[in-house]
Amino acid sequence: MSTASPLPLESVIGFEGKVHGGLVLHPNGKTMLYPLGATIVIKELGDAFSQSFLQGHTDEVSCLTLSTDGRYLASGQISYMGFTADIIVWDLETRTMVHRMSLHKVKVQALTFSYDGKYLASLGGQDDNSLVIWDVETGNAICGSPTSNEQVTCVKFFSNTNTKLATGGHNNLDVWDFDRGNRKIRPTNCRLGQLRRICNSITVDEYDEYMYVGTTSGDVLQVSLSQHLFKAAGPLKSRVAKGVASNAIAPTGELVIGGGDGSVTVLERGSMKTMAATKLESGVTSCVMAPGVHKDGGFGIYCGTESSNIYYLKYSPTSGFQSELIQTCHHEPINDVAFPQGYSEVFATCGSSDIRVWHIAEARELLRIQVPNVECNCVAFFGDGGSIISGWSDGKIRAFAPQSGRLLYTINDAHSAVTAIIATNDCSRILSGGKEGNVRVWRVGPQSQTMVASMKEHKGPVNSIALRANDTECVSASSDGSAIIWDLARFTRNNSLFASTFFKACAYHPDESQIVTTGTDRKVTWWDAFDGQAIRILEGSGSAEINALDISAAGDMVVTGGGDKDVKIWGYDEGHCYHVGKGHSGAITKVKFTPDGERIVTVGAEGAIFIWQNMPIH
Repeated sequence: MSTASPLPLESVIGFEGKVHGGLVLHPNGKTMLYPLGATIVIKELGDAFSQSFLQGHTDEVSCLTLSTDGRYLASGQISYMGFTADIIVWDLETRTMVHRMSLHKVKVQALTFSYDGKYLASLGGQDDNSLVIWDVETGNAICGSPTSNEQVTCVKFFSNTNTKLATGGHNNLDVWDFDRGNRKIRPTNCRLGQLRRICNSITVDEYDEYMYVGTTSGDVLQVSLSQHLFKAAGPLKSRVAKGVASNAIAPTGELVIGGGDGSVTVLERGSMKTMAATKLESGVTSCVMAPGVHKDGGFGIYCGTESSNIYYLKYSPTSGFQSELIQTCHHEPINDVAFPQGYSEVFATCGSSDIRVWHIAEARELLRIQVPNVECNCVAFFGDGGSIISGWSDGKIRAFAPQSGRLLYTINDAHSAVTAIIATNDCSRILSGGKEGNVRVWRVGPQSQTMVASMKEHKGPVNSIALRANDTECVSASSDGSAIIWDLARFTRNNSLFASTFFKACAYHPDESQIVTTGTDRKVTWWDAFDGQAIRILEGSGSAEINALDISAAGDMVVTGGGDKDVKIWGYDEGHCYHVGKGHSGAITKVKFTPDGERIVTVGAEGAIFIWQNMPIH
């Protein structure tokens, strides 16, 4: 039997905002690059439909850097303790991998190209703490050296020479001389006097006179590169709260710093005085300058934040900052994904304290519904599209209008925490499952919401509920090792399915003769819906639990996803795995076929939404 072929990735929604310096702008000013899990996304600005991907890393991308001419991109990743972490050099003209280089243990902390693109310097993480210089043409290491006794966090080549570079970290700031002939690098300590600082970011000016070092103390140090001597610090009057996370030099010569508190500040480089400041919603981990100077002497800045938002800031010396949100996504685990019945253009996702509705073709947010300090565990649409129903960690079921996001009604104390939710096809009732194990049926009217029945048999959380098309029967999958088929006329148990697993997901085949379940035992099981006997048991994953499954509307395919981070497409009848999609860097929490069957949407614990092109299985 043939091996599984790769599943093509169509688009992604997300941005790994926690990667310092992860947002990169190509010198052409039109192409943006950023990491998302183990994938690198290449996006054309202003074109919602244009995305391409660089896939080759086996775990989360930890750093990115672009050569000055924009031809090469280098990316580093994290790995498991005791294993080496890869650096990959990509050719952006052909969008192909040029070199895969492995030396650093556990994590690649930072990368920088020399100004001429000949050399690449890489810095290992806390468990490695070494600096290595690579030849970009051959992909071979030229030389390396242990850095400081304490952790080193950032590295930067000079702007006009490929033989000097600077590193900074915990109470250390060094300038290194690279001797290509003898294959050696030698450090010189920078004299900071009484100052003790932890460095976050380094920017070298265009003449190699000074470097500007952002610190966790909230100031930027101006250090002379010829004398290795501290000269000045700024902002003068007040430091940046939560430290300076990123900095860059503007086309007009000013210094722009991004703070851990979300502030973006423009400093005059000579005096280090603050010229203008604005505040975004969370820590600014990337500051990238748009090329060119505006007519009024201002400039543009692209900022990436910790909460996975990308902003475009327009700075003018006369009117200050104007900000525009150009991309957003969840920045914490996504718990559920849902489509309206029979409509594939939009879908909803839910996670920590919010529900978001997305347009699938443009990968764009249409609506955000926020409820502070509670987590949304599950979301579903009513069949008529009249409301979005959701289950929350505070035990409430909340219903919202799908276009305005207005709260329509709340069912208080539905469960200790609502973990599964589905609406009946006649739009008159809601079925919900709770953390305590109850399955409850609610009658929903325009004025009132009342409980019709509470079915108490599960001893653990109800993770999934699937419903028959005629609303007479449903199946609930629970962490207690049972899936129960319920009669929704008498509200009693019709049958039980038992396995030595925490059931995570269940689904009816479209002809409703069979049920498919999956769970922590890594198996996908087909059951007879009438007598509750197991028909087929497949090994769904070799290494991790399976959290989610869905069956296509035609009934010929099953998609699964879980802790091994792979999306797998199975033939329903023969049980063979035909396609595997790789891209997630966190456990997959939910998978869904679009109602038209053309795409598959998967969401993960890293906060990413991946939209895959569905492939025929024969």
